[in-house]
Amino acid sequence: MVRLLHAARTDVGMIRSGNEDNFSVKARGDRGLFIVADGMGGHAAGEVASEMAVQTIERELEALKELDEGLATERLTEALRKANRTIHDRTIAEVDKQGMGATASVLLIWDTHYLIGQVGDSRVYLLRDGALSQLTKDHSYVQEQVDAGFLTPEQARYHPYSNVITRCVGASPDVEPDVYRGEVKIGDLFLVASDGLTGMVDDRRLQILLMSRAEPDRKVHALISEANGRGGLDNITAIVVQVAPDEDGANTNNQTASGVTPSARQ
Repeated sequence: MVRLLHAARTDVGMIRSGNEDNFSVKARGDRGLFIVADGMGGHAAGEVASEMAVQTIERELEALKELDEGLATERLTEALRKANRTIHDRTIAEVDKQGMGATASVLLIWDTHYLIGQVGDSRVYLLRDGALSQLTKDHSYVQEQVDAGFLTPEQARYHPYSNVITRCVGASPDVEPDVYRGEVKIGDLFLVASDGLTGMVDDRRLQILLMSRAEPDRKVHALISEANGRGGLDNITAIVVQVAPDEDGANTNNQTASGVTPSARQ
């Protein structure tokens, strides 16, 4: 048996006047649902889109209990598609919401399995046995250039179009999420983050910060402080999930969190 230790926080950053990121954490014992959405679309609309994405996905998935992997995959994919339709319908109905959308990265953990659904460039990482790996692939212009061999990953990081995404939730009537799956091991540590973190802090530094002996809450604060220390050009959201042994079988660290955490800079 395992238990999930977790922490989450969002921050407006050093430049933006408002926060268009949104997140949700629902975990109990060895099961958890973790969502990060990064909104876009200008004044107010981006915040609306990310909130709609999180709420729709959460509503569709929080009832998942004893499901096999195939059914969970189907439900996760449909949850992201439903969020897409809901946001897209609102962009058609309300003129001031035209052009809004959101990224969405969803991490489901149950028993010894994880399942990820992703649209956009918010990311999920796994730290295992000291090695950090990016489990998701960005839906972005620069990632396409890297895949085609025209850019190196380092060039992509500093490319002027690094923030141009090619797929998001709400921009069109339908969307095709990417789905990733794997096994969970005791000692694993997952990071779900918006590009306000990963665009400011490179993978090597992320690895160092995540490998510290600190509790998840301290790690989240360190990650956000690092991004702000490097300029904090965008809103920053991070969820850290640590897979620990449940030695006494107790359901500890059962928490629910969601929304935008206020920041002194807002």
